[in-house]
Amino acid sequence: MIRLALPIYVELLTAVVAVGVIDLLWVSGLGEAAIAAVTVGTTAEYLAYGLFLAVPTGVTVLVGRRDGHAPLGPVIRAGWVLWAVFSVAVAVPGVLLREPLAALFTDSPALTADFFLISLGGLPVYFAQTVVDGVLKGLGDTRRPMRHAIICNVLVVALDPLFIYGLGMGVQGAALATVIARALTLAVALASMTRLRDAAGRPVADGPVADESVAGGPVGGGPARGGRGRVAGEVIGTGLPMSGDFLARALVGMALVEIVAGFGTAAVAGYGIGQKIMLAGVMVFYALRQAAMIRTARSEAVRSPLALGLGAGVVVAIVLNVPAAPVAGLFTGDPAVAVEFLRWMTLYLVPFGGLIAVGGVLQASGRGSRLLAATLAGFAVQLPLAYGLSAWLGITGVWLSMAAGAAISLTGALVMPARLSPSGVSERRAGGPGRAPAPAPRSTRTAADPPSGP
Repeated sequence: MIRLALPIYVELLTAVVAVGVIDLLWVSGLGEAAIAAVTVGTTAEYLAYGLFLAVPTGVTVLVGRRDGHAPLGPVIRAGWVLWAVFSVAVAVPGVLLREPLAALFTDSPALTADFFLISLGGLPVYFAQTVVDGVLKGLGDTRRPMRHAIICNVLVVALDPLFIYGLGMGVQGAALATVIARALTLAVALASMTRLRDAAGRPVADGPVADESVAGGPVGGGPARGGRGRVAGEVIGTGLPMSGDFLARALVGMALVEIVAGFGTAAVAGYGIGQKIMLAGVMVFYALRQAAMIRTARSEAVRSPLALGLGAGVVVAIVLNVPAAPVAGLFTGDPAVAVEFLRWMTLYLVPFGGLIAVGGVLQASGRGSRLLAATLAGFAVQLPLAYGLSAWLGITGVWLSMAAGAAISLTGALVMPARLSPSGVSERRAGGPGRAPAPAPRSTRTAADPPSGP
């Protein structure tokens, strides 16, 4: 699990954190308006990715289930069809509505709209890379996605100053440099896919069109057309809870910023700095979640994701707290709020680590909706608590509400009423989400057999 998760952690840290930081560093010399434009632009891209997340997640799980048992071509083709649909549905309205969209986030929308023109127009390239990486992860390969992320970041470091300052494009140069870097990385990734083979030795895109009905049989206009629709629906259905979880967290994060803003600009700045520092640690949990999801989909041993997640939460909390003051001091002359935030986050990080790690097993075993329900239940308690406790305890009440929400979500994921898993074995009989089952030998499973529940 750890060997599988380490490359994912590096990938997440570079892909999710570094690109935005690199752009911000290079445009910082252009003034506050440029910094705001890039900040808003990368936030919008983050939310757009949340809408698309269901596709690469579903592709990863279904490729893992089929690997060695059925042609992977139907799942991969369904992923590309969904990529085209989402690219048009998200990128085109984003570009056309870039000016009113920018006006929602900033008082100086011109620069932000310029950034949106290229960044939102380049979303199909970003989405395509996640589909390729989703296929690779489904095959159990997490090193290549890590290399892709590193290549992209190296290119951004080299291209940003050229386009921002050398060609005088300003914030648009930052957006264009990122899109070009992603396009070049995507070309490398697509070239590597032509050489990939599944566990049965077949090229990953091989397989007759009729095999696309394997996920549920022909419907409507015959095996090929009905099978394609069924596989595409299965991809979305499998990944949708993960997308919902992602978007719910983003929206609740925005609500917390509004509550913290009531305590002044210094509080917002401290919260933002603390969140950025904590993000480097939180990526450990998401790397474990992807590792658990990959291994569960492939019917490989996961052992106890709950124990691993809780243990990771303890380690991350300690690592973040030891250097909290000097690290926060790199961002501001008054790190008190950020340091206090990180101290209190110890209560949040431990249950949150357990929740995220367990979520990978739930997602891959067809019960991602249980994770989403638990997440929403935690938020339903967290937000009222944030308002109530902050009126009583000040900003500390907001930090305590986060810890309470994570604990409730974890409890919900573990004790919600058992239902039948896709294989017909109850969750309780299978061992519950905190414990993975002994996997069935891959050679004895049929193409239609879903993996056992955790």
